[in-house]
Amino acid sequence: MTFQKKYDVIVIGAGHAGCEAALAAARMGCSTLMLTMNLDSIAVMSCNPAIGGLAKGHLVKEIDALGGEMGNVIDRTGIQFRILNRSKGPAVRGTRAQADKQKYRLAMKEVVEKQQGLDVKQGLVERVVVEDGKVIGVETNIGVQYQGSAVIITTGTFLKGLIHIGLVQYPSGRAGEFPSEKLSDSLRELGFAIGRLKTGTPARLNGRTIDFSKMSMQPGDDPPPFFSFTEKGHPLRQVPCYLTYTNERTHELIRGNLDRSPLYGGVIKGVGPRYCPSIEDKVMRFADRDRHQVFLEPEGLDTEEYYANGVSTSLPYDVQEKMLRSINGLEEVEIMRSGYAIEYDFAPPTQIRHSLETKRIEGLYFAGQINGTSGYEEAAAQGLMAGINAALKIQEREHLVLARSESYIGVLIDDLVTRGTLEPYRMFTSRAEYRLILREDNADLRLRQKGRDIGLVDDAAWDVFTRKMQSIEQEMARLRTTRVKPGSAVNEMLEARGTTAIVEGTSLEQLLKRPELGYGDIVTLAAPSEPLAPEAAEQIEIQIQYEGFIQRQLDQVERFSSLEGKKIPLDMDYAAIPGLTTEVRQKLMDVQPASIGQASRISGVTPAAISLLIVAMERKKRGKVAG
Repeated sequence: MTFQKKYDVIVIGAGHAGCEAALAAARMGCSTLMLTMNLDSIAVMSCNPAIGGLAKGHLVKEIDALGGEMGNVIDRTGIQFRILNRSKGPAVRGTRAQADKQKYRLAMKEVVEKQQGLDVKQGLVERVVVEDGKVIGVETNIGVQYQGSAVIITTGTFLKGLIHIGLVQYPSGRAGEFPSEKLSDSLRELGFAIGRLKTGTPARLNGRTIDFSKMSMQPGDDPPPFFSFTEKGHPLRQVPCYLTYTNERTHELIRGNLDRSPLYGGVIKGVGPRYCPSIEDKVMRFADRDRHQVFLEPEGLDTEEYYANGVSTSLPYDVQEKMLRSINGLEEVEIMRSGYAIEYDFAPPTQIRHSLETKRIEGLYFAGQINGTSGYEEAAAQGLMAGINAALKIQEREHLVLARSESYIGVLIDDLVTRGTLEPYRMFTSRAEYRLILREDNADLRLRQKGRDIGLVDDAAWDVFTRKMQSIEQEMARLRTTRVKPGSAVNEMLEARGTTAIVEGTSLEQLLKRPELGYGDIVTLAAPSEPLAPEAAEQIEIQIQYEGFIQRQLDQVERFSSLEGKKIPLDMDYAAIPGLTTEVRQKLMDVQPASIGQASRISGVTPAAISLLIVAMERKKRGKVAG
């Protein structure tokens, strides 16, 4: 049967990507349907109970700046917040939060179910319905067809998911849930290449059987930081995490049971995440290390479950138990849920455009782990952009594509589309060429206007942003024009901070350029008429102290933009360009780069090939002009 209501946008899946996609499309005025296999699993944290971290925190703040939801929900349901790398430069600091796992899920569930214009239904989608190369809807396992002008697939690890615990394996999308067995077959029939990846998760432990006195307590920051630029409170009680280590006995147990490991026994065929390896991988790849960190993270305030971060494993249950009990503080530990590995289908992401629309089928978008990524934050960022772009397409507006030079989201998507991935992709600050200007603290300055323009930033959030901008501009002007004269009070403070005294009138801006001083020191010399909010003060301090470095990166961005501005025609015939090698020609045909800048980032495309491409583009342009 065909469902009576026709939708603008249909989202398949209700994980972190699905929720952001559905909310974005609905908030932009599109009638939206979100289909999930289980209404009780909306926004479930299937792996670690945490949001953010190095580079991942950048993504969450960018999601928030654009008008997404993840930052709001984690601020309301987090039970520990920390800024990682606080002692290092602002470009590599990252906010991370432990979540109350169930409260996070329920809070996001409430948001999506109350969102106007968004219908949430339970259903197992098995087929994408296409007509004349354009998506027209989806069909579920019980034969119900839902019509839609755009479809976004955000299926996580559910496509032909197969769980491994030791040499035992069984189909599952994640522990305790059914997989999606037929949807990836439907994609294959539509001509998409499908690959296989693997990820894993550690055991969950009973906190009543852990001796925390043998571990190092890891408290959060006080006061706790925020992900959202509008949230102003953390309503939940804050709790610590705990740190312990594996040891040589742990490693001996692992090495002695590798014959029972599905990973080392050749049972698992999918490629695993290089940057988040299992404990088996760590022990074998880093044989010189005599210990590895294990973080015990609470899953929530109302449960005894602890997540054993650092010991992801697919070893048999009995080996998992012995291995864990060899660790200091876990001698009597009881496993509540065993660790496991999961294999699943994905679609190599060179098959999508920067808008996340597929190249093969018009109106069909992929977001999240189907594109080969790992992590909630990477998924949510893609989901948000897919929802935005599906809505813009429906409204016959130009797709929103974020550049590498303006966001980590732009780096993420450009990496996927241009370079593809053969392993689960994870975001790192090192992936961004311009990380000094892509900081967590200025995500709203970079992206708030874009969120406002597309209709995702409401009046209240926009008012908060404009007031912050005004206060920054006014204070920057005051610091430039206010001068302090030499005097005992001034020079005593300067010498106390380990910097030289002044002998003539000096502007507050010049004093703040000194690395020994902070904005708080400057305020003691000459305070503004009204105190600044901490986030505005932080922004001023960074902009002034890193001015030279920031300007250098802005100059690099300007040079980079010239290459990005050289757009490659959609009908470019790469087969007709003389001098290109077969490998380069095939890569260009597969990726279909939108610009010379993107083409130059394709692996194996040499500077010589770029020169040939530019010449071919000029000839094509002259030919059109002559015609």
